[in-house]
Amino acid sequence: MRVWFDHAKGLTAKGGEVTGFEAAAADGHFFPAAARIEGTTVVVTSPSVAEPVRVRYGWANSPQCNLFNGEGLPASPFRTAP
Repeated sequence: MRVWFDHAKGLTAKGGEVTGFEAAAADGHFFPAAARIEGTTVVVTSPSVAEPVRVRYGWANSPQCNLFNGEGLPASPFRTAP
């Protein structure tokens, strides 16, 4: 699943690979997901979710998140609508 961001010029993952993403199928059960930056978007995949329809980021009590824009501002936690 591809996620678009406003104000995303220069997306970067501080410290290595993008962390903090989860994906879910239509059943709404979220699983850890891998993510990679492609321009101003992030592509999210999970081997546990064949057809993702929802994505969330930083959705935990103490999330390990590292996605920042070119201005050095962190991405806020979010969940896509069902």
